[in-house]
Amino acid sequence: MANRKQSKALVRKHIFPVRLSDIELEMIRIKSQDAGMSASELMRRNALMRPLPKRLSKISLQTYWELGQIGNNLNQLVKATNTAIKMGRTPPANPQLLQELLEVLHQCRRDIAQADTEETDWEEEEEDSDDWEADEG
Repeated sequence: MANRKQSKALVRKHIFPVRLSDIELEMIRIKSQDAGMSASELMRRNALMRPLPKRLSKISLQTYWELGQIGNNLNQLVKATNTAIKMGRTPPANPQLLQELLEVLHQCRRDIAQADTEETDWEEEEEDSDDWEADEG
């Protein structure tokens, strides 16, 4: 696979040293792992004010993956049904019902991805209220 040429302005050749305490370094490492990117990319995005990507929770990610597997099985069943119809045989399932089920499955996957990013905002608000209550007592 050939390397693509990049504009000379886009090639990252400069090193920008930063002094950090042990705690700060560990915090950056944890945040970069949570965001699923290198510490360098995390620092660039934060410094250049680019939005960080939203991460799916492990449960949402596993559910999303499982729904994908179910979708693959449905696709195989749709193909077998369509083949049976073309051959003049009785289909193993109602093709229209299978198509509707597949559409619902895809919508569920989209909803899971969307709902997980919305929960993040709610959790941040909840954390703020906990800090306020802790300061009171």
